[in-house]
Amino acid sequence: MAEPSGDRGNEVTGPPRAGWPTLVLLLAACYAVAAVGGLAAADAGQTYWALAKPSWAPPGWLFGPVWTVLYGTIAVAGWLVLRRSAGGHAVAMTLWSVQLALNLAWTPLFFAADAYGLAFVDICLLLVALTATVAAFGRRQRAAAVLLLPYTAWVAFAAALNLSIWLLNT
Repeated sequence: MAEPSGDRGNEVTGPPRAGWPTLVLLLAACYAVAAVGGLAAADAGQTYWALAKPSWAPPGWLFGPVWTVLYGTIAVAGWLVLRRSAGGHAVAMTLWSVQLALNLAWTPLFFAADAYGLAFVDICLLLVALTATVAAFGRRQRAAAVLLLPYTAWVAFAAALNLSIWLLNT
């Protein structure tokens, strides 16, 4: 009997590769990035309020709740790729790790170092890595790619905000 046609990259073949402990580890990694960012931005509220910002800039209190949700979706997306892939997920998870490392670097650059230009370069690299991650995840597990779309939109918005703040405060 012939195999059904369709997107084989989203097929589950064999037992799941990653169980709940893997999800917990990915959540821990993502929220560790959040915690380091929180430490780097300890005075972020004061810094953010003191900056010249565009009229479309969101209030500072909004970033915490948004990032809390996004870090959860980043972890779940990675877990879905590991759980559903029948191997060959090294490139996708390497990209996932690169975007998370670039995410980690942004907050200290922007808030602790006040290096708005370097932060903008970092967030642009993050956006490129994240777009590549979404594409790689889409080939492995479509739901994982979809989970990263709000994150991608937020990073694109944050990049525009970063650029605007950099230009307004130079």
